[in-house]
Amino acid sequence: MGEDQGGQPGTPPDAPVILHSDHLFQGGRVLHILHEGAVYQLRLTKLGKLILTK
Repeated sequence: MGEDQGGQPGTPPDAPVILHSDHLFQGGRVLHILHEGAVYQLRLTKLGKLILTK
């Protein structure tokens, strides 16, 4: 059950899901996220900061 949310087995269902940014960006610097019909852009800056824009 916990696998569906990325959690470990035995993790409470309301526990936050933690994803590693390296896994999300897969070597790139820009990630597009579709949320409620809108596309957002998550960018990784040269200084390692994250910027989310619509």
